[in-house]
Order: sequence, then structure tokens, then C-alpha cells
Amino acid sequence: MPSTPLPLALANLLLRPAFGSRRTPDQVFDRLLADAGQAEGDESFVDDFRFLLRCWAGAANLTPVGWASARAHVRGQLANRARIRRLIAEHPAIEREPIERPVFVVGLPRTATTLAHAVLSLSDEHRCPLLWELLTPDLHTSPRQRRGAIATGRRMVRGTNLFAPRFRDIHPMVAEGPEECTFALPHAQMPLSQALITQYADWYYQRDFVPDYRHLKQVYQVLQYGRPRRRWVLKSPMHIQNLDALLAVFPDATLVWTHRDPVTVVASFCSLIEHGMAVSTHPVDLHGIGATWLDALSRSMARGLAARAALPRESLVDVPYSWLGADPATGVPKLYAAVGARWTDADAARLPGVVARPRGSRPHRYDLSRYGLARADVENAFADYNALRAEVDRA
Repeated sequence: MPSTPLPLALANLLLRPAFGSRRTPDQVFDRLLADAGQAEGDESFVDDFRFLLRCWAGAANLTPVGWASARAHVRGQLANRARIRRLIAEHPAIEREPIERPVFVVGLPRTATTLAHAVLSLSDEHRCPLLWELLTPDLHTSPRQRRGAIATGRRMVRGTNLFAPRFRDIHPMVAEGPEECTFALPHAQMPLSQALITQYADWYYQRDFVPDYRHLKQVYQVLQYGRPRRRWVLKSPMHIQNLDALLAVFPDATLVWTHRDPVTVVASFCSLIEHGMAVSTHPVDLHGIGATWLDALSRSMARGLAARAALPRESLVDVPYSWLGADPATGVPKLYAAVGARWTDADAARLPGVVARPRGSRPHRYDLSRYGLARADVENAFADYNALRAEVDRA
């Protein structure tokens, strides 16, 4: 196991006095709710987050930093929900903002979804949400307010890099760069990546996600309101399990589905989870990570494949890993053409800066056996997907 970074060890010491509050999660939640100024008439949203905090409080091996992260996550979601509801009440035209023909990058994590999102963000005709916008979606009507929101995003990135130094080598984040919908969806798998929260996981996989995607649409309507309308390019690997809900809310969406060998995907993703979870949980159960996420990812893929069968072919763009990982100069123009976007000389000139590894980052190395898994385990779990991937590679 990697040693605990000194800043993380010190933070756990400093936060220990507040750690006992996890024994009374309802009291903690009531304070968070009061601070958020939650409006009446949103009881279902509120009750769902109360349940999440209760489950998170009981997570095994949670650290003081982990409990602080849980409270911050719930606080942020409640505050964003209250702000969006207030803005729509003040400006009813927000809900009439059209989110037309959005592009959603989907697929298993570690299949170049981030890279696909980044290269699609090159076009001046596209609009990608930035990390700081997703953390505090607002109209950002004053320069001071905008600077404050950007500063919040920068603090989050600095904290992640300080507490989990290797995380930036695996999934680098930039406050002012494109980021995924996960930060704005009310219920995503982010809590499950920070702790083993079995009760919440069971609830999560039975959830109707249509209300979450309606909220997500409102986030983008807020960010679009009063600004030039461009085609939204959005992304999250976790959309793959909710394509039916996504398309119920965004019926004219184009899905860019990235593909890669699931043996590599599962090993790489378990490594990412390990480094992220080590911030909030100690000790980290490596074999627990393997079992949990092999099940979660294969479950997500099964749901994605079932939804895919009913999709009109023109709404789907399959992207083999080689398009972006091996030869982006050839693959990216094909991707643009497939989604009906213009690829310009200016876009081509910016491409090398987007596909290059961040300066100072180290190669990401991982081993499936570290998480108690063998190649056969993954191949059996993804047999149907591998058959589809073979078809994509032949096309």
C-alpha cells in the first residue's frame, strides 16, 4: 500500500474532533440543509441526500477526512439545488432554454472518454461545462462572483493533488478545464468511489434516474441562460448505465460510445479508485475494490447494452480506442464528422496540446491481480460487450 501523504495525515489529526458527529448524521444533515436554504416542495431530493449521509456515516474504515468529504459533498449538492430552484423562480425563462442536439460521451471509464470530451471541446461551436461551473452552477453575473467560483474549483483540485499525489497522473483535473457531468448529477457513483457504502449502493442500483437527469438539464440551462447558444458536449462514463433516463430527458442527444479492452479498463479503474479512496478510507480493501467495481462496471455495461438495442443507429457513434489513443490526428477528424461537426485548421493546430500528457505526470501502471482479479474474471463478466467490441473494431 502507498504510504499516507503527510498533508493527509495532518488533516486527519486536525479533523478528528469533528469525527464524532458521524454518530448523529441526521443532526449534521439538518445543519447542512439549513445552511443551504433549501426551499419547500423538494422533499424527495432532500430525503435522498439524508439517506446518503446516513449510509456514508456508517461506512467501514472511514477517516476524519472521509467524513469531512461526505459532509462537503452533501452540502454542495443541497446548495446547488437550492440555488438552481431560486434562479428558475426568479427567471422562469431559464427552463425554456433549449439544450439542442447535445453530444454525450459515454462508455466504460478509462476508455478515453476524457480525451474524447477534450478533443470535442476544441471547436468554438461547442460548449463544454468547466469544472468550476459544475461545482457551483450559477448565472455568474459579476466578475467577483465568477472569480470566487473559480477559486472554489482550484481549491478542490489543489486538495486532491495534495492528498492523493498520484491521482493527477491517472485523471488530471483543471478547475478551468472541461469536466464530466458526474459533478452535477445529484446521485452518481462518486460516493461509492470514496468508501464502501453497501446500503447506498443497493439503493443506487434500483434508482429511477430520470429526476437526476432533469436536474442535470436545469444545470446546463442555467449555464446557458443569457449566453450565446452553442452545442453542448457532455461526458461521464457513468451515463452508460442510465441511457434510458438520459434519452428520456435529452431525446435528440448523440451518444459517442468509446471502447477499450475491459481487462485493461478494470485494472486501470481499480487503480484510480484505490488512489482516490485512500483519501477517505484507511485501510483500503484492495480485493473489496476489485469485487465491488467488477460488479458495478459489468452491471453498468449490461444496462447500457440493453438500452443500446433500442437506439436509432444515427444517434450512436462508436469510437474504438485506437481513434484517440494511437492516431488522434486521423481519428479526431473522423469523430467530428461522425457527430456532424466541422473540423477546422484551427482545431487541428490546437489538437497536439490537448492529447499530450500533462507536464510532469508519470505513466500510470496497474495490475489486475492487485485487486484479487484474474483476466478470466473480467472476460467472463464482459463476454457480451467483447462481442460488440469485436464488431466495432471490424467496422
